[in-house]
Amino acid sequence: MDLVPALEEPLKKVLGPATAKVMAEHLGLHTVGDLLHHYPRRYEERGQLTHLADLPLDEHATVVAQVADARLLTFSSPKAPRGKGQRLEVTITDGSGQLKLVFFGNGVHKPHKELLPGTRALFAGKVSVFNRRLQLAHPAYELLRGEDVTETVDTWAGALIPLYPATAKLESWKIAKAVQTVLPSAQEATDPLPESLRAGRGLVPLPEALLKIHRPHTKADIEDARSRLKWDEAFVLQVALARRRHADAQLPAVARKPKKDGLLSAFDAKLPFTLTEGQQKVSKEIFDDLATEHPMHRLLQGEVGSGKTMVALRAMLAVVDAGGQAAMLAPTEVLAQQHHRSITEMMGELAEGGMLGGAEHSTKVVLLTGSMGAAGRRQALLDLVTGEAGIVIGTHALIEDKVQFHDLGLVVVDEQHRFGVEQRDALRGKGKQPPHLLVMTATPIPRTVAMTVFGDLETSVLDQLPAGRSPIASHVVPAADKPHFLSRAWERVREEVSNGHQAYVVCPRIGDEDDDPKKSKKKPSPEDDAEKRPPLAVLDVADQLAKGPLQGLKVEVLHGRMPPDDKDAVMRRFAAGETDVLVATTVIEVGVNVPNATAMVIMDADRFGVSQLHQLRGRVGRGSAAGLCLLVTEMAEASPARQRLTSVASTLDGFELSRIDLEQRREGDVLGQAQSGARTSLRMLAVIDDEEIIAEARDEATAVVASDPDLEHLPGLRTALQALLDEEREQYLDKG
Repeated sequence: MDLVPALEEPLKKVLGPATAKVMAEHLGLHTVGDLLHHYPRRYEERGQLTHLADLPLDEHATVVAQVADARLLTFSSPKAPRGKGQRLEVTITDGSGQLKLVFFGNGVHKPHKELLPGTRALFAGKVSVFNRRLQLAHPAYELLRGEDVTETVDTWAGALIPLYPATAKLESWKIAKAVQTVLPSAQEATDPLPESLRAGRGLVPLPEALLKIHRPHTKADIEDARSRLKWDEAFVLQVALARRRHADAQLPAVARKPKKDGLLSAFDAKLPFTLTEGQQKVSKEIFDDLATEHPMHRLLQGEVGSGKTMVALRAMLAVVDAGGQAAMLAPTEVLAQQHHRSITEMMGELAEGGMLGGAEHSTKVVLLTGSMGAAGRRQALLDLVTGEAGIVIGTHALIEDKVQFHDLGLVVVDEQHRFGVEQRDALRGKGKQPPHLLVMTATPIPRTVAMTVFGDLETSVLDQLPAGRSPIASHVVPAADKPHFLSRAWERVREEVSNGHQAYVVCPRIGDEDDDPKKSKKKPSPEDDAEKRPPLAVLDVADQLAKGPLQGLKVEVLHGRMPPDDKDAVMRRFAAGETDVLVATTVIEVGVNVPNATAMVIMDADRFGVSQLHQLRGRVGRGSAAGLCLLVTEMAEASPARQRLTSVASTLDGFELSRIDLEQRREGDVLGQAQSGARTSLRMLAVIDDEEIIAEARDEATAVVASDPDLEHLPGLRTALQALLDEEREQYLDKG
């Protein structure tokens, strides 16, 4: 009978079923190895107390403090026996501030005996406010001295007390005790790093790193452990990505080389402008990839308006020239229709293949979406299977089983972060051989995040705006502090319209019945009173504007719950200049192109993320007239939300903003979003701060995989690959 390796031992065997159940349900920890990789978030020093002054409201906090005062109060209560209830109020201090603890009813007896003035303990609970003062109600606590001093000192070995990411059901010190129980198993951890790499970089062995992270004696121990564990995460992840790239490089693909005098040359000849240097450089990278007999896997990053669609279209035309078909996948119907419209307009008679009046070098460009009528759909499917249509643009409908291609050569995916990996994979399976893949995103991604999240793709960046694009001026409008600024904002919109331009007004919510904020489970953040009211809604705002500050202008609404035909009709009227002001949700965030729209007012701008605001703003200033973006908020000047808006207003550089965004949010959110919801496996690695480690790990991983693709000589690394990447993550990496 095989013995289970120590690190794969289920926690319920080691810690008992009750604790193991809480760890599995609330922290996602199932095995001894999982618990050893649940690292402390920070450390308390015995002599140095947590700052009570910095406690976060509504969060679970763990503090080390000393009891200053304890009072048992009696009050009349109809619920208590004999009509008298008891309340214990304990004041604790740490030198930076004081905090009140309260215990009620039967819960007062034990703390009344134990929490005497002068006693030091760890306290944990949810921070709340009562009578305008912070308090912890019924906190759990662990004495740091008492009758059994030796046990306490053993439990809190060393001068540094580890504080773990905890939950209401499991306090930090209970996790610490569980870790102490499994810590001896760390000796059996197999080392994933090749010995030469570890020694060459002076990194401590893995068992030593695990011991030092959970039971450090000095700050240097913590540093040693962190350096080592960061390398593990970066390296194992980069090996997974390098293996993915290596496997892709072995796949066969049809090389697609553009014809000399084909569709692409005809298209380039009728362009009314020259391509920017950036567009030419990126196009060359793409054409070089398309000419090889292995599938291209490229990420094209470009600011809103940098001309990504033009680059993608030229790649599609090159593939059609070489006898293949190209498919462009868009995240929404509005966007698919928009792409179809702009591509057929750009191509003119070149998009009229098989029709009278079509040019000699021409092809059919078809649209395929879920809401199309049966006849249109049947014709589109026929055009694809016969090869009549060289280019198809569509939504997820393209991925359905019924859709057959004559010879799919290139897949272009727009706005990658909105697409599940399975969908990308399903479309890839439509070719006789794997098609080439070009992924486009307008969300600027810092280099290290691109290396981590899209590490299986080569990256191209378009960082110049095409000639003729205008700068966008952005301003924060503090509606609560300075209401006259908001009145001025509406005057500015009227001025733009009187100059023959158009404007967008963006709101966070639609405002129909299904959207009732009362039903929302999300608790308002206490940051400001402005958060307590529901977010402003399209339908309400449009109504108020039409009757009030924008009376007399043609105001229309656009949101995601409208029938597709209505949405398209609204967009067409706006694009044709028949509508002055479009009040919309973020449905306009990607891809809507109306060069005559010069102003955008974003209501409750603090409800949007940094990259989303940047994305929205990119909808104006697309023509020759300057763009204006007004970020309306009721947040107080000192609030983090307001600072976020100020940073958006202060720079148009998307890469700079994406760094700010990452620094302000937890990185897991960013990675998680980019991985189609897969939980991030990075526990120790900080994507922004550890740029160097990630870049070096990528080089090392590429070299290791090139010399030993199946990692036959590195069993420890093979095991770590399976262990570190949770299932979703593995799926993500396998499917690319």
